[in-house]
Parts: sequence; structure tokens; C-alpha cells
Amino acid sequence: MQSARGTVRLIEVVFPEHTNHYGTLFGGQALQLLSKAAFLSGRGFVRGDVVMARCGEVLFHAPVRLGSTLVLDTHVSRVGRSSLTVRVAGSVQDVATDALTRVLDGEFEMVAVDAGGRPVRLANPPHFHEQTFEETV
Repeated sequence: MQSARGTVRLIEVVFPEHTNHYGTLFGGQALQLLSKAAFLSGRGFVRGDVVMARCGEVLFHAPVRLGSTLVLDTHVSRVGRSSLTVRVAGSVQDVATDALTRVLDGEFEMVAVDAGGRPVRLANPPHFHEQTFEETV
């Protein structure tokens, strides 16, 4: 689901194939989901192709159990000439109350590219007001 430009909410269910031997979300799967959300956010923001240039700090605040509903919310926190920073927050949603509990955070640098995969300057990026990530989720 995508709403404001570059803002994405991705909802996933943690199935057995996503878990480790403890029955919680495997770290590699968490990174895959976080980077997928960052890609969708970057692509929506630049309205073109993007690639990941860097995966910054990723925090695992709490285990995500088998069967959990994982909600990933994105926010573009910085825009450069050809790159942008996308922050992703992962929360577990309580099925009874819809309450969200933050379990993951990640920061990704995405670069706008042309059809050949070469960086391109962002043409007329939207007006950008920098906010803290917590103000957006």
C-alpha cells in the first residue's frame, strides 16, 4: 500500500519459512523485508528506478514470533542530488486491539538510476520538509 509520495506501508505475516529454529523471524528475512519496503518507498518517491547503495543501522528491538502480523512503515528522511535516505519502522500488530509494538528499525540509502543502472540526478524532487522519523509513524 502506498499513500503520500515515498511513504509505504507493507504488511506481512510471519510464516514458518520466515523463522529460525527459535520460531522467530530470521534476521536475514527481516533484512529482506526492510529492504523491500525501502525499495518501494524510494521508487515511489523518485517515480523511477532505484537501487540500494547502503544499508545503515538496523535495530532488532524484540523477537517477531511465528504468526505475527508485521507492519513496515517507511519515510524518506533525506533527499540528495541522486540519492535519498529511507527509514523503515517495523511493528508487530496485535490482532485483538490493532496496537502496534515497534520491533525493527532500519535506514537505507537508495540511489535513482537510469535503465543502464547508472545514477541520475533527481529531476524536480518534491518539496521536502525534513522530519524526524518518529513524527511520521
